[in-house]
Parts: sequence; structure tokens; C-alpha cells
Amino acid sequence: MTRDLERNRSFSRRELLSAVGGLGLAGLAGCTQENPNLGSTAEPPSDGPGSGGGSGTLSGDISIAGSSTVFPIASAMSERFEESYPDIDVSIQSTGSGGGFANYFCTGQTDFNNASRPIQPEEEEQCAGNDVEWIELKVATDALTVIVSTDNEFIDEGLTVEQLREIWSADADVETWADVEDSWPDEPIELYGPSDASGTYDYFIEAVIGEEGSHRQDYSPTEQDRTILQGVAGSEYALGYLGFAYYSQNSDSVRAVPIKDGDGDYVEPSLETALEGEYTPLSRPLFTYPKVSALQEGHIEAFARFWLDNSTSQEIIAEEVGYVPLSEAEREQMLGRIYAAAEGLN
Repeated sequence: MTRDLERNRSFSRRELLSAVGGLGLAGLAGCTQENPNLGSTAEPPSDGPGSGGGSGTLSGDISIAGSSTVFPIASAMSERFEESYPDIDVSIQSTGSGGGFANYFCTGQTDFNNASRPIQPEEEEQCAGNDVEWIELKVATDALTVIVSTDNEFIDEGLTVEQLREIWSADADVETWADVEDSWPDEPIELYGPSDASGTYDYFIEAVIGEEGSHRQDYSPTEQDRTILQGVAGSEYALGYLGFAYYSQNSDSVRAVPIKDGDGDYVEPSLETALEGEYTPLSRPLFTYPKVSALQEGHIEAFARFWLDNSTSQEIIAEEVGYVPLSEAEREQMLGRIYAAAEGLN
């Protein structure tokens, strides 16, 4: 992919630190907007490690491991960053969140660890034991969307989490829609979803089926969202799940199913309901964890700022990758953490 990348400084470090100091949590639910500086990166430092000897041209290596779910975001950002700075080499491994923490990041081998859930106490302890300091950066929100055909007229209100569990659990004896709800058709349920190589598959097990359960295998698995979409669209008795962004681009051919969690209301997936925490349990924050000492190297700090500069981008985060972008307020808070770490203010 080829694109002209601007190089400008959206905020100075001191200006941003001052700005984010007054931000409260109330701003986090603001509407997501497309970043006007798409593809931009902050002005590189003129000297220091990885800066190309004061020439203003960034160079050096960046190592990333961790979550397969966050992997596509990291790949999209690193590709754009390397286009702007060809002397930068970003290496990304998809190891799983826990595998990345335990085997790479907390042992001091990588600069970033991507994670589809927060760092765990045992991982914090391992990092501390190896003098690895870190900061937590939210980079997106994932909103899994359950879909049916537009011809499906019997699921009107939506599905409960318990019904989803019954449908998708390997232990449940559910074959037809009538097995789920007596008034629904006595027709076989046709299921489409991601394969077991997908982080979406893993998260669905965790959030819906439960860690002690297992995902049924008599369904049509694929790593291609288009195949899920086509399969569901082609039958009024089909059901599937996939990322919100891909659904939103194809809402004329399939219908999103509102989800009811516990005693709450049925909630439709959207940018707003995911960001506001209303769409549960199928929305979750996604993270990357940079090492503080790495952020004090010029080229790594510049990459982290580039990533967060573009974390509000609809084009990159939603359309290309398939997740919910950050709000502007969230982005500014995350940038503030980067700048504080880079200046040793943590």
C-alpha cells in the first residue's frame, strides 16, 4: 500500500501534558471522529537513541508481541510508519496476550505487548521482578456483532446471553430454533463464525460460553468475514458473529441482533453503545503495553505517538481492521501517558 504521510506535531509534549491533566472520565464516551491527521506522526526528535545520529531521520528496531486480536491494528500502524521511515524495522509476533507477557515482554525481550485484556497480577509481578516498567494504552474497542439474515422475522427483540450460550456451547443440546424458543421455527440452526485460530473465537468463548465450556464444532468456521456474511445473508435460519465494522459496511444484507445481558435491556451494537459500556458482554477494550525504558528511545516514542495519533481513524481502525476507534478524549489521555513516560514523569 502506498500513501503520502504527513509529518507534523499535533501537540507539544508540555501542551498535551497540561491539556490531559484536566481531563475527566466523562469525556471517554464522546462520539468517535475520524482523525484529521490520518497517517501523521509527531515530529521526530533531533537526537537521542534511534534518531539517526541527529539527522532527523528515524532509524532502529521495534519489537512487539502479544494478542492476535490486536495484531491487525499493530500491523496496520507499523506498515504506515515504515513507509514514512524506511530505516525503521518493526517486528510483530502473534503470541497471545498471556504468552507475550510471560515469554517476551516481562522478560525484557520486547518493546510492546499487545493484549486483548488487562495485564494480570502475576504478570505485573513478573515484570517487576525483571525491572520492566510499563504503561497501559487503550488502542481500540472491539464490538462483536451477532447477525441474522434480513429475511429472519422471528427474532424480533433479540437474543439473551444465555440463549447465545445455549446455541454455541458444545455441551448444549440445541439443533433447531425451536430448541431455543418454543415459538420459533422447528428448523435447523445454520451457524457461521470465525475459526479457532481467531482471537474473536477465543473472546466469544470467554465472554459468552465461559472459560470452563467449549465452543461447538458443528458449524461453518472461516477466517474470512465475507464468508460469514454471505452464509448468514443466504438463509433466514442462519446465525453468525463477526466484527462490528464489517457488519456496519454490510447492514443492507444482514441484520444485527440486539443482545440482553442479565436483567438489562436488549442493546444493539454501535460505536456509541460499545464506547459507553452498554453493549455487554460483547464489547471490550484492546490494549498495547509499551515498556517505559523503550519509550525513552526516540524512534520508539515516535512510533507509539504515531499509533495513538491515528487511534481515532475510522479508515484504519474501523474500515481496515474492524474495531471501534478511540474517542478524541481517550486518544489525548493515552498520548499524555506516552509523553509522561518518555520524559520520566511517571
